[in-house]
Amino acid sequence: MNTVKTVLLLGVLSGLLLFLGEAFGGRNGLYIGLVLAVVMNFFSYFLSDKIALATYSAQPVTPEQNPGVYARVAPIVAGLAQRMGIAMPKLWLIPDNSPNAFATGRNPQHASVAFTAGILEAMSDAEIEGVVAHELGHVLHRDILISSVAATIASAITFLARMGFFFGGSSRDDDNEGGAIGGFLMLILAPFAALLIQMAISRSREYDADAASAKYTGKPYELISALQKLDDYSKRMPLEATPSTAHLFIIKPFTGESLMRLFSTHPSTADRIARLQAIRS
Repeated sequence: MNTVKTVLLLGVLSGLLLFLGEAFGGRNGLYIGLVLAVVMNFFSYFLSDKIALATYSAQPVTPEQNPGVYARVAPIVAGLAQRMGIAMPKLWLIPDNSPNAFATGRNPQHASVAFTAGILEAMSDAEIEGVVAHELGHVLHRDILISSVAATIASAITFLARMGFFFGGSSRDDDNEGGAIGGFLMLILAPFAALLIQMAISRSREYDADAASAKYTGKPYELISALQKLDDYSKRMPLEATPSTAHLFIIKPFTGESLMRLFSTHPSTADRIARLQAIRS
């Protein structure tokens, strides 16, 4: 059901992009919207992993670089990758004391898993296995690509809405007050709708990655224990993360309650744990 939901939401997101292009620029605007989406997705597909790793000053984890970390995590990652039938991803260490982790890469053959120094300090090997299985679940399901496409289309929608409002379009008459009001509403509502859809896609993929962790470790309590620790640490030691990469991490890098849940890239930790407990029972 989460996969079906993701496909439907991506369809709505793409439809909104094309609608905006045509509304503000007619047939030419429609073409501009298509070209913009293709170009932005191309760059996102090939560069998003490099940008994410560089953003957090990630260091390679190899037998030569960070050998202690490699000796601990490589066997765990290799075993899970073999069980899932995917290539061994590259390993990276983020020099940050806030426990967290993320996977990135355009496909299972070009994947990377990054750990913060904090998560390696705070977690047992069993909990690390639960976290790694979650991240490799994203790789297996190509969630990094899906999230990148959603984020790129949402950015394109925001760009078109601003361009259409400030420079006009075929469907808006500058002398028509109603058209001006409609343009202003589109400027506000279209990016807002795109953001909500993008967040909903990200939350659906988190549930599926959690389920993959339970399936391939055979021990859902490993991830349950890790999530409980991560939720506690995220409130006491929030990770300084950029909004554009927040969706990558296993748990939301930001603190905040109430209305901010609507814009969260992650489901609540309590909901995730409840689903994992249902799998265990």
